[in-house]
Parts: sequence; C-alpha cells; structure tokens
Amino acid sequence: MTRFIHDQFAKDYLEELLKPYGEVQGSSRVAGEVREIDVLFSPLTKQSTNLETLGLLGRFAATAAIFEPFRNPASKEEICDCLLKLLEVRGGLQRQANRNKTSIPELELPKLWILTPTASTTLLSGFGATQKVDWLPGVHFIAEYLRTAIVAIHQLPRTQETLWLRILGRGTVQKQAIDELEALSSNHPFRRATLELLYNLRQNLQVNQNSEEDDRELIMRLKPLYQQDREQAIKEGNKQGEQRLIIRLLNRRFGEIDSSTIERVQGLSIEQLEALGEALLDFSAISDLEAWLNQQIE
Repeated sequence: MTRFIHDQFAKDYLEELLKPYGEVQGSSRVAGEVREIDVLFSPLTKQSTNLETLGLLGRFAATAAIFEPFRNPASKEEICDCLLKLLEVRGGLQRQANRNKTSIPELELPKLWILTPTASTTLLSGFGATQKVDWLPGVHFIAEYLRTAIVAIHQLPRTQETLWLRILGRGTVQKQAIDELEALSSNHPFRRATLELLYNLRQNLQVNQNSEEDDRELIMRLKPLYQQDREQAIKEGNKQGEQRLIIRLLNRRFGEIDSSTIERVQGLSIEQLEALGEALLDFSAISDLEAWLNQQIE
C-alpha cells in the first residue's frame, strides 16, 4: 500500500529537518510488545542553529519529542498505541533514574506529537483534546501530564510558520505547501533536501501499481518541479551540476552508492546524464542502475 511509502517519506523528512538540532532516532524500538517509535528526537544542549527556521515544527522540537506522523487520519486505536509508546519511553527513563538514584529533568521527558491530516470533533472530544490560546489552531492538547498533542495538519493556518508540517498533509494542502516550498530562496537551508526527498517519494509512488488519486496528482505536481531542478543544476554547473543532483537522488533512493558506481556516473556525457535523470524515475533497485550503466558502454 502507498501508505507505507508515505510513512517512510515522513520519517526521512522529519529526520532530515531535525538532525541539525539534535539527535534523531528513526524507528526506535521500545520495551513491551514490539513497537517502534517513528521519530525520537533529543535536542542539542546548545542550539548551533535557530529552531525558528522550522516554524511550528521547530517549536515542537524545542524539547525532547516523539513524532508519530500518519498519512491517513489517525484512529482512536492508533492514538492509544502512540500513547503506549510514550508511556513505555517514560517508564524506561524512570527506571534508569531509579537505578542512578536521580530524578528526571522536566526537559528530558519527551512530548508526543501525533501528526494527522485531519481529526474529527468526536475523536478530539474522546481524548479530551483542547486548544491553547498561545498555540496555533490545529494543535490540540490532551491531559497535561500525558504531554501529548494531536496536530490536525489540515487545520493549521496557511502561513510560513506551518509550511514544514503542511508538507506532510494530503491533497490540496500538500500541493499548496509544495508551491510555497518551490517559491523559497534557492539557498534556503531545507529547500533542496526537502525537494530531493519529495523526488524520491515520487519515484517510489510511480513504481507502485495501486496509486490513489492523491498520489497520482502528487506525481504530476512534482514532475515539472523535478525537470526545473535538473535544468537549473545544468545551468549552474553544467555537467558537474547535473552529476551532483543525480548522485544525491541515487543516494536518497538506494542508500550510499559505492565509489565505483559514482565514478561511472561521473564518466557519462551530459546527454547520458540527462537520459539517466529521466530513467532513474523507473528504477526500483540498484541493479536497475547497474543494468542501465552497462547499456551505455555496449
């Protein structure tokens, strides 16, 4: 199902944005039944860069945090499962503190941020979720001691402050966020990395045979953006610019590719690089890249 493709994108995306500000652990296991936290974040003691760059997401990351993003609206059972993960993490911290005969600093107790496209009034009421006056609409807090908020992404105002969360929305909300991302300055610290993750998402969705309408529209929205990025890379650095873009995209898709494969890509002509930029959209494994490169020397 494409939901799992989007889930992986959300994890990779949050890790990419948060790693300059602290330690990020993706798919971290917790005690009890086999459960995995999507993203566990521990902020740096002293921030080397300004969290305000990430707007509302940066405000979430000001203290230790657990992020649980959902492609489809989170159900009450899924939210309960997230709460279990939070309590298990807190239990582990408490056991460690007991062994060391210390107390847990308040800032080390993680807050849980459940990121869901929408949340019904019934769901929010069932968890006693309320909005606070000093927070934006769409951020719903449940009981204080649980340190948890349900973030309804589609309820967030369309502002620069919420951009990095709206990227994880669906349909029109996500499309509008991509439009805003495209309009950012080319030297914005997160623009290029986010676009490359979106291109990789597009590739994964494109090879899936059961794409939903939202996914097909996303594929079409990203296609011209990908072409523009490639053309800009060629203009800025000619052959070297295209090489760098393609190698980054291949690394995103297949993990770090080996040096011999990088050398083969760097040995391609500008025409071959342009052809590879198109072909890699259809690659589903590193063997597809190797087969394509072998064809170039036949």
